[in-house]
Amino acid sequence: MAIVAEWDCDIAIIGGGIVGTATALALARAELGSLIVLEAEEHLAAHQTGHNSGVIHSGLYYKPGSLKARLCVEGREALYAFCAEQGIPHERCGKVVVATDAEEVAALDRLEERGRANGLQGLRRLDPAGIRELEPHVCGIDGLHVPDTGIVDYTAVTEAYARCITSAGHNVRTDARVYGHRRDGARQVLRTTAGAVRCRFIVNCGGLQCDRVAQMCGVTPGVRIVPFRGEYYELKPEQHHLVKNLVYPVPDPRFPFLGVHFTRMIHGGVEAGPNAVLAFKREGYGKLSWSLKDALATASYGGFWRLVQRHWAMGCGEMYRSWSKRAFVRALQRLMPEIRASDLTAGGAGVRAQAIEQDGSLVDDFRLVDAEGMLHVLNAPSPAATASLSIGAYIAERVSKRWHGQRSTAGAG
Repeated sequence: MAIVAEWDCDIAIIGGGIVGTATALALARAELGSLIVLEAEEHLAAHQTGHNSGVIHSGLYYKPGSLKARLCVEGREALYAFCAEQGIPHERCGKVVVATDAEEVAALDRLEERGRANGLQGLRRLDPAGIRELEPHVCGIDGLHVPDTGIVDYTAVTEAYARCITSAGHNVRTDARVYGHRRDGARQVLRTTAGAVRCRFIVNCGGLQCDRVAQMCGVTPGVRIVPFRGEYYELKPEQHHLVKNLVYPVPDPRFPFLGVHFTRMIHGGVEAGPNAVLAFKREGYGKLSWSLKDALATASYGGFWRLVQRHWAMGCGEMYRSWSKRAFVRALQRLMPEIRASDLTAGGAGVRAQAIEQDGSLVDDFRLVDAEGMLHVLNAPSPAATASLSIGAYIAERVSKRWHGQRSTAGAG
């Protein structure tokens, strides 16, 4: 029996996180045709977006000329403007990156060079007294003030994107998990838990499930998503005064993780973290969260074991810090010696969808893969939330070129 479509549209976007909704918003503005956003969970921003620390990144860390660098800087300013226009609480509060030893000073030099190459304004080096002027309880031998960094609630941003999409006459559907795909002539059919969707073009922004969505659509992703959980503590209210804004260590350039840091949140409170530990479930936010399917997917992937071979010591250290509050506190004390375990209470956690190559290398930049009638976003790590509007515009431009080419070819026939 043929599938009776409940929705018939031109473009279907799989994934209702911040990248999926920003992409849909950009496509709506491009006026290519009718759109639907399909979100598996009962509400938008349920996973990476909703568990985000809320930092608006400046563009300091990314290799000049990379897609990450360009889209972060463009997207940051677009996001500030969007939040102001929509009345979304946000703040351009700035952050301090702190070096605690001579080796980190050299790395801080390179970060400053990157930041200037990426067009950041107002970067300022800080001596120990300058660090204490901005963050009185933080100790370091050198620092870098980055005024363009900010804070926001990314769930609120995603919901605002969705309102703009529906106001433009398009559809955002939750509780619509995609579980099947087939082609039907010039159109494609997506089977979802909310019914069937017939469309001409698919954009996969599936986040933690993006590689599986690609495979379901007949595309070999070439990478596998391996989930890493980041766990946070929160400062008790009586200790909020210890952190004025954001305080970061100098990151290890071998890894895409920024190290444990202090983050003031837009709705109040201060987070400390995260660490970065292997998760055994793609949407697993607890230490004991477990999925046989997800664990086997990681364990059966040669790229994962090649990664372990290279970085097992770091991985063991992160796991130890996950189970030992004392070890977590010691990491925080490198930045703030007076912090004590009694100052912290358990906070939330997030899971990062990290794409890993067959050779075990971590995919650092955004990764988009084209296929017939499709575009798959297979790596969109931090700063994807910051860069969401520019990522959405970039994807919309790529889709638009293929869309018009598709229509021209159809017309020529």
